[in-house]
Amino acid sequence: MALHEKILVDSKILEDENHGEMACVDCHGGNPDDPNWKTAHEDVIKDPTYPDATEACGDCHDEINENYTKSLHVSLKPFTLIIDKRANPNAGIRSKVERAMNNHCYGCHSSCGQCHISRPNVVGGGLLDAHLFQRKPPMQEVCTACHGSRIQREYFGEEEGALPSVHKEKDIKCEKCHTGEEMHGDGKDYANRYEVENGPKCVDCHKEIYDREAKNVITHRIHKDKASCHVCHAQPYKNCSACHVGKDKNGLTFCKTETSRIDFKIGINPLKSERRPEKFVTLRHIPVDRGTFDSYVKDGLSNFDTLPTWKLATPHNIRRNTPQNSHCNACHGNESLFLREKDVEDNEKEANKGVVVPANLIPRKQKWQPK
Repeated sequence: MALHEKILVDSKILEDENHGEMACVDCHGGNPDDPNWKTAHEDVIKDPTYPDATEACGDCHDEINENYTKSLHVSLKPFTLIIDKRANPNAGIRSKVERAMNNHCYGCHSSCGQCHISRPNVVGGGLLDAHLFQRKPPMQEVCTACHGSRIQREYFGEEEGALPSVHKEKDIKCEKCHTGEEMHGDGKDYANRYEVENGPKCVDCHKEIYDREAKNVITHRIHKDKASCHVCHAQPYKNCSACHVGKDKNGLTFCKTETSRIDFKIGINPLKSERRPEKFVTLRHIPVDRGTFDSYVKDGLSNFDTLPTWKLATPHNIRRNTPQNSHCNACHGNESLFLREKDVEDNEKEANKGVVVPANLIPRKQKWQPK
């Protein structure tokens, strides 16, 4: 995006029935009476909606005052909770891990402005449409701009050998499933996105799958609460390995990971709950590594084995028909689909012992096929 496109403000903003009467200084500060542009822009606030949006948005949007800081896009709380569980409890070492997190992990936050007015900072920023407010953020400029390496490539079918999600083929946008109520938070603290009460569920749209007259009703009823929808309807997806962060000789921060791979693995549900009762779910390998923060402090993640490196995944590459649901025994008895001990790196076996599927739990081949 050209520089002028990033900063050009369209005069149509004055016609906005909700925001047109607000002066620039009401949100951004600065001194409009100063003829010197340099001094007039002193103390200008680039994004008045982060880290606290209550002053800029809260007067009109009451829910901001109650929910904003607990929105996972703002708080990034799952990052902190996960690292807290893995981190060395020594206060001195933990402070260095926190410094690394500040340099490399917390920059991916979002805000009201970085969804509804501009592109997120992490992808270069720039106004979406000359500062005109976007009630529904454009998917490819905002949602997949951040969630591009996995979600976009899965959803659009950009991985080799994969097809676009059936939802993409029907031109369904992110907000159809991920509503504003979910994105803005509901005032509750959540440890991860799978706990969010108003988060999406497949049956929100596919209410009929357990009805007597529905196609494949027997198959759906048999697998209800046993296997997640993704076990049958997802395609292979990206798995990442071994992330390391640090600073180069010029003091610039960097993050590098080992080669990713496309894979599909079914494992034991690590987040089993009333909301997600299934025993078998799809798992994705994440890039955390024992030495992720070694350039800042050694042994920073001394409790590495507390959490699995294969975590619950909900790939965005759903198809009605997939190789594993082509017939019962495409999955039953097909050991290659399941996360086994031999699939796990030796230095991660302890961390993943709770999600690896023992041989005696792999569903046996069936002698019959439901119609």
